[in-house]
Amino acid sequence: MSRRAVNELADMVKGPVLESGQSGYQAECAAYQRIVRHRPALVVGATGGADVAAAVSFAARHDLGIGVQATGHGAAVPADGGLLVSTRRMAGLHVDPGARTVRLEAGVRWEQVIHAAAAHGLAPLSGSSPDVGAVGYTLGGGLGLLGRKHGYAADHVRWIDVVTLDGRLRRTSPAEHPELFWALRGGKGNFGVVVAMEADLIPVPSLYGGVLIFPGRDAGDVLREYLRWSAEAPEEMSSSIALIRHASPDEVPGLRDGLAVHVRVAYLGSGRRGAELISPLRGLRPVLDTVADMPYTRVGSIHNDPREPGVYHERMMMLGRLDDQAAGVLMELAGPGARCPVRLVELRQLGGALGRAPAVPNSVGNRNAAFALFSASPAARQEEADEVAAAQARLLARMQPWGTGGKYVNFLAGRADPAEVLACYSAADHRRLATIKAAYDPRNLFRFTHNIPPAATAEDLRFDYSE
Repeated sequence: MSRRAVNELADMVKGPVLESGQSGYQAECAAYQRIVRHRPALVVGATGGADVAAAVSFAARHDLGIGVQATGHGAAVPADGGLLVSTRRMAGLHVDPGARTVRLEAGVRWEQVIHAAAAHGLAPLSGSSPDVGAVGYTLGGGLGLLGRKHGYAADHVRWIDVVTLDGRLRRTSPAEHPELFWALRGGKGNFGVVVAMEADLIPVPSLYGGVLIFPGRDAGDVLREYLRWSAEAPEEMSSSIALIRHASPDEVPGLRDGLAVHVRVAYLGSGRRGAELISPLRGLRPVLDTVADMPYTRVGSIHNDPREPGVYHERMMMLGRLDDQAAGVLMELAGPGARCPVRLVELRQLGGALGRAPAVPNSVGNRNAAFALFSASPAARQEEADEVAAAQARLLARMQPWGTGGKYVNFLAGRADPAEVLACYSAADHRRLATIKAAYDPRNLFRFTHNIPPAATAEDLRFDYSE
């Protein structure tokens, strides 16, 4: 890249334009998910839509692949040799309490939205971690703690402003560029750089939530009771069960072997009714019980996801209904007595509104699944990473009899295997996404993501791209 070209770009944008070796380059490129390390030719710290448009136009002229990052929680592919747009400076946020909506820019984290909305008794459809960027989370669907009642975050988006490869800022909605709007909500960053969106907020006067922690020796009994209990839970109850190997047994009182069973619950209703609903789980005598009425501002305490960036190895699959045999396989591979190097193995219950088509259709797939099986483990050393990867592969293979064949794209951080990306969608929806990709990004420059390659020929197009 010539110095003249770089200087021309720097003159067009308000934010920094950095090359490798310059001060601030590494910090601008750093992702939360450190398994991905970006080494772009250029990184642009965008301050708004005009900066994004200039950066995208520049990349298109110079045939540079384009990546985008706010927090990097879902980083999938290193933007090596390309242009990385960092959106973290784009932090505009406005809550409209009358319309029950929030308008937010691409760098906003859920924590900011949660606190702004809570002042009006409202809440976003955020996920287990408030640190995650709201836009990237929503573009992948957005599986949150209110999901069984209200669906995916992508189901509640009013409009999205996106810069496409031609450098134009387009507002997409059910009435404007509806095909692109359909694709953006579930198709990740394949079609352009999103600069802003408007989404619904949900009235949440209170939440009955927290975690029940049981010793590892009781894992089998707790898991079987959880599967029975969750099958009867109302849609207002979202929950998950996780087998967690704590780095130190002293992290949780009452544990001796480091293995704990966490049952996480979030109930949209009164504390009295919530207590009645979880009484069968409390009857198993947890060693720690934090479930209580809480403001939505404390929702991050339910899962208590790690806040520190790191190298996290993640694998997942979608599952159907589970039985005692499935529970036995999980106990064999990740329960007490198992030599399991994986720190976290979680079953997150789906169903309810997550299983229904939204009022405005989008590309979020695999709504037929009953559970998402997710495993994650920090592992910086190669031999440790190899051991974790082998254990995760065994887990997915043994659970295959209960699998739907599907994946969930937001749980594929650090992984962009084409077969896994394909499994996030139905065959028909993937063809439709590839067709839309061919219209808006025929050169596949927006490829530093969970990539959906463009359809091969212009004859595959099914709609009019022109104004």
